[in-house]
Amino acid sequence: MKFLIIASYPASILQFRGALIAAIKDAGFEVHIAAPDFGDYPDEHQALKGLGYYVHDIAMQRTGTNPKKDLKTIVELYRLMTKVKPDYVLGYTIKPVIYGSLAAKLARVPHIFALITGLGYAFSGADEVGYKKSNLQKVMHQLYAAALMTAEKVFFQNPDDQALFKKMGILKPSTPSTVVNGSGVNVSEYSVAPLPTENDVPVPRFLLIARLLGAKGVREYAQAAAIIKSRHPQIQFDLVGWVDDNPDAIEQRELDAWIKDGLFNFLGKLTDVKPAIADSSVYVLPSYREGTPRTVLEAMAMGRAVITTDAPGCRETVIDGHNGYLVPVKDAHALAEAMQKFIDEPELIAKMGRAARQMAMDKFDVNAVNQIMLTEMGIQ
Repeated sequence: MKFLIIASYPASILQFRGALIAAIKDAGFEVHIAAPDFGDYPDEHQALKGLGYYVHDIAMQRTGTNPKKDLKTIVELYRLMTKVKPDYVLGYTIKPVIYGSLAAKLARVPHIFALITGLGYAFSGADEVGYKKSNLQKVMHQLYAAALMTAEKVFFQNPDDQALFKKMGILKPSTPSTVVNGSGVNVSEYSVAPLPTENDVPVPRFLLIARLLGAKGVREYAQAAAIIKSRHPQIQFDLVGWVDDNPDAIEQRELDAWIKDGLFNFLGKLTDVKPAIADSSVYVLPSYREGTPRTVLEAMAMGRAVITTDAPGCRETVIDGHNGYLVPVKDAHALAEAMQKFIDEPELIAKMGRAARQMAMDKFDVNAVNQIMLTEMGIQ
């Protein structure tokens, strides 16, 4: 039996799907992985091959919208599937879901599954009153609807995304779907780290890890940092991330200005975020919408309190006042006030961090999440 997983970003495969892929292999499958640009990620390529997976480099623009190049992606995936003859196909992120599912239908793959890990630019503004689709969004939604009609089951990472797809008619009533608790987190790998302290009292130190996109709330994080630093210049803010090739990307000049103003300590793109989380005491993600944010789960597993938005995907990770705080989307002042609570009452840092760790173990353990997916796909 053969299982083909289609991804759009080689660096995310082992980080976000490594445990799931290993579980599929352990279930007796020959595992094939298709993604673009493996030549730019030789370490990831070799790591996947070293684990016994078959790796296929395909042509795919991760963020582009060139119809000819997207058609080439479908053709390449179809040819790959007719050659490999997989019994199961699973795509995650927008283009692998759309083009992978359509190609799998053309190649007559018996079992087609889709994993919706977040909605991204194609659904920007979809929750707002008076929402009007752009022409690009109309096309993407139509393609999504056509692709999901081929699926045996669609997995969502939060109930809000599932409800929106149903409301917009993208997910038809005849297509089965289920919600899983994000990608999960390995609570053994991401173990509790001691909090930074001063005189045995936790020190408020904030951290955001994200692609530098507007929709990740990076601007609100900078604005909140400016507010807090005007009151407490000694408070440290860390930022891990990189400028992405995306229509919503933060411009380099914005980032440079924030760094010049001393708003945060910019750490760039890290292959291992655990040291950055360990150096922080409160994790912050002011995102406008997520599937279920992996970085939040990692921070929770390491015993860190969380401030995030009351937005789809994000709200699944925090019980307000228990393991952190929920704030409104696009509200830098509310974000700053949540930060201020940890500054005024530093004992909350340890208390909420313990609650976050417990929640990670109870709700987001990667093995439990993967077991649900395997069962729903009928392979275990």
